[in-house]
Amino acid sequence: MAGAVLPAIRIQREDFDVAAEIAGLTKGRADVGAVVTFSGLCRDEQGALSALELEHYPGMAEAEIGRIAAQALERWPLQGLTVIHRHGKIAPGENIVLVVAASSHRQAAFEAANFLMDYLKSRAPFWKKEHLADGTQGGWVEAKEADDEAADRWKKSGE
Repeated sequence: MAGAVLPAIRIQREDFDVAAEIAGLTKGRADVGAVVTFSGLCRDEQGALSALELEHYPGMAEAEIGRIAAQALERWPLQGLTVIHRHGKIAPGENIVLVVAASSHRQAAFEAANFLMDYLKSRAPFWKKEHLADGTQGGWVEAKEADDEAADRWKKSGE
């Protein structure tokens, strides 16, 4: 199955429609029994944030997400996989990231989506800068140790 499924990976400035992405992945498919989605939104950090600006290196970010997606396809029997990550200035409440994992059974879809998000959160080459509600610029957001620990749980012995 891993060889037959090609993940859809997009890094884009424009917003995405979660329902349309699910429909696009499952339309005309009778082999899909479970679809798990994760959509990440920009928080306002208790009113302190007016926007989050995400930067990336074009080409490098797609390649790294493609590598992570290929690992998911090797580990779980997926019928489809979509990963969308936005860049640019994103306001609170707007979409940042979407993972859609489709499989015959729910457990594979849940685990693959969880795996992808743990790696996207901790290892995808994106840099986040805060724009504060008072009009000033905040700093670059540092990676959290908890995100690294979450991704580490997926490592196979010997890695």
